[in-house]
Amino acid sequence: MEGNLLCWETEKELRAAADPVLLQSRVLEELLTAQDRYLASPTYFQCVQKEIHPHMRKMLTSWMLEVCEDQRCEEEVFPLAVNCLDRFLSVAPVEKRKFQLVGATCLLLASKLKESKPVTIENLCMYSDCSITDSEMRAMELLILNKLKWDIEAVTPRDFLPHFLELLSLSANKMQQVRKHAETFIALCTTDCTFIALPASMVSAASVAAAVTGLRPQNLGLACSSMAVTNYLAKAIRCDPNILRMCQEQIELSLESNLRQAEGDRTTNSKAVEEIERASTPTDVLDFDL
Repeated sequence: MEGNLLCWETEKELRAAADPVLLQSRVLEELLTAQDRYLASPTYFQCVQKEIHPHMRKMLTSWMLEVCEDQRCEEEVFPLAVNCLDRFLSVAPVEKRKFQLVGATCLLLASKLKESKPVTIENLCMYSDCSITDSEMRAMELLILNKLKWDIEAVTPRDFLPHFLELLSLSANKMQQVRKHAETFIALCTTDCTFIALPASMVSAASVAAAVTGLRPQNLGLACSSMAVTNYLAKAIRCDPNILRMCQEQIELSLESNLRQAEGDRTTNSKAVEEIERASTPTDVLDFDL
C-alpha cells in the first residue's frame, strides 16, 4: 500500500539553533585576533572618495537597514553588508550615481552568506525604485569581490554579541532584553561614521554596556554596577576601560541625536500635512522639500 506524502510550507523559516560550543573562550580569542583584518580605513572620505561624503553614507546605510528590516534578514546581514561597503570605499573611488548600486550589491553579498534564502537581485532593484538594473548589480558584485579579494566573511560587532551576553550570565528572559537593545545600538553604530574605525569588539561591548545601563543592572538581576559591567567587558576584549566608557558615551550621544532628529522629522511632516489639508486652492499650496 502506497503512503501519502504530505508537503507544506511553514509560516516561519526554520533556522539552525545556536551552537553552545561556539561560545567557548578560544572562539572569542580567535575573533579578537581576526577583527583587525576587516577594519575599514578611517580616512577614505578624505583620501579615496571624491564624490562620496559622510552624510551620503548615513543616508545609504539607513536605506540598507530599512531593506533588511523589510526583508526580515538575519541580524548579521546588515553589519556585514556595511563592513563590505566601508572596506570597498577604502580602496575604490565611487561615483555618486553608483553609490546606491554599491550599497545594494553589498546587501546581496551579505545576504548570500548569511541567509538560507538570500534577498533577490530583483527585489533589491525594486527597493531602488528601479534606478539600478540586474546586469549592473552582477557586474558590481564581481568588482567588489575582486577589490576585497573575495574575503567578505568579516568579523562584525554582531559576532561578539553572543559571547558578551554569555559572560553576563543572565536569565533567558533578561538576556533577550539586553540582546534586543544591544542589537539596536549595533545597528545605530553601523550607520554612524563615527564608529567606522573602531574594532568590532569595542562597538559590540560598548553596545552591551549601554544596553545594561539603560535597562539598569538591578532590574536585570545583576549584583554589580553599570561601571563594573563596562570594566568586565573591557577586560574581556583587552581594552582600557576608560576607552570603552568613552565609546559607550558616544553611542548614547548618537542615540539622543537620532531621537531628536526623528522627533524633528515627525514635527515637520505633521506640519506639512496640516498645511496641505488647509490649502483650498492651488495658490494656497506651499512648496515642501520632503
